[in-house]
Amino acid sequence: MSADTGPEAWQSRSDHLGRLALLPILAVATMLAVLTRPGGQHSWSAAVNGRTGLALVAVAALWSLGLSRYPTTGQRTFTRTLVFCVHALLVSALVWANPWYGAFAISGYFFADELPPSGRRAGFALIAMVLAASQTGSYPDAWNTHTVVFLLMAGLNMTVVLVMVGLTNRVMAQNTERGRMVEQLGEANRRLQASMTENAGLHAQLLVQAREAGIVEERQRLAGEIHDTLAQGLTGIVAQLEAARQARHDEAEWGRHLDLAASLARSNLTEARRSVRALRPEQLEQATLPEAIGALARGWSEQSAVPTEVETTGIHTPVEPDVEAALFRVAQEALSNIAKHARASKVHLTLTYLDDTLLLDVADDGVGFTPTDRTGTSAGTSTGTSRNGSGFGLVGMRRRLERLSGTLNLESAPGDGTIVNAAVPIQAPAPVPAPAPSSSPLRIQAVGATR
Repeated sequence: MSADTGPEAWQSRSDHLGRLALLPILAVATMLAVLTRPGGQHSWSAAVNGRTGLALVAVAALWSLGLSRYPTTGQRTFTRTLVFCVHALLVSALVWANPWYGAFAISGYFFADELPPSGRRAGFALIAMVLAASQTGSYPDAWNTHTVVFLLMAGLNMTVVLVMVGLTNRVMAQNTERGRMVEQLGEANRRLQASMTENAGLHAQLLVQAREAGIVEERQRLAGEIHDTLAQGLTGIVAQLEAARQARHDEAEWGRHLDLAASLARSNLTEARRSVRALRPEQLEQATLPEAIGALARGWSEQSAVPTEVETTGIHTPVEPDVEAALFRVAQEALSNIAKHARASKVHLTLTYLDDTLLLDVADDGVGFTPTDRTGTSAGTSTGTSRNGSGFGLVGMRRRLERLSGTLNLESAPGDGTIVNAAVPIQAPAPVPAPAPSSSPLRIQAVGATR
């Protein structure tokens, strides 16, 4: 709160108006004294107790005129005390001259309020007694009924003024506190504005850093997409061509492998184009995640001649496309690693829908391995790194899941097979019926031809 509108400024203006009102109040009190003078006394000076009273009125008029220029703030304690004493003495004498000057004596409360706290109550008590004399007709001169009434009126005046001053001080204290709060809020707003200005500069820097980080992230994404599409597809094509070479004396088998290689090449070309456009896997474009994983398992089983079973548990719930794509890629990578390293006789995939988590387990009964580090890789082992040393498979799967706050865990031991477990948190909307034709878990049994 500014100095022009704060409680101190309001108090200063009210004190200044009180000083300007002294002379008019004195004139009104004198008029009342004259109009109510005793009927037998025709001299108007008798209304103010003769020449002495006239001199007191004249002095009071000059005093009131002088107080109109008396500063409301910045005065020393001694000066304020002296002004109050002179004013109290003057109003006491005027009330002695005529009780009607009690109207002028009320102004003594204003000067008593300007005293230091130690003398304020004494000043209020003195003015209260002057007003009691005005209210009872004169000052007491003996112990009688008039004296008792005088004391009662003085006590009442004192009580009333203390209550009023207490209420006024409380209101002023509240106003002062509000003013302080407004100043603090203003300072907080100024700091907030400065912070916003500074944050604008930081935001611009963050945008630059975000663009740079986005370039790195996009390179990693493209590396993962190339690994998941081109590399795996080419690996499958090479495997089918090798199988066709070995079956060149069996025309039917030879043709079957060539057809599979051609199909893989076409599918891989389409998937490569979609990966460049950062789209989700083609298998998820027109199918749900359980259906896409089932189709993936059937195709993989046909190529590898390894029986594969897919099971979906829980209520199928639509999830974010990125989550479905990540789990599909995990299944795709895990099956690719099994085909290359595990020498498994059967594979089981389990897709589990929980309230807040989507789980995928890929288990095989292959040769297993001993995980050697966080990625769980051991060259040449089940679900480990590729034999050519690229090592992107599990690292890529884990990065995909970590971007979605998911996790990837491996359980394996030599001779006991391997389990790949992927978990991704989801925000499930209202449950919808599973697309499967029956309420029983979806099972797909696909057995490839024996070579």
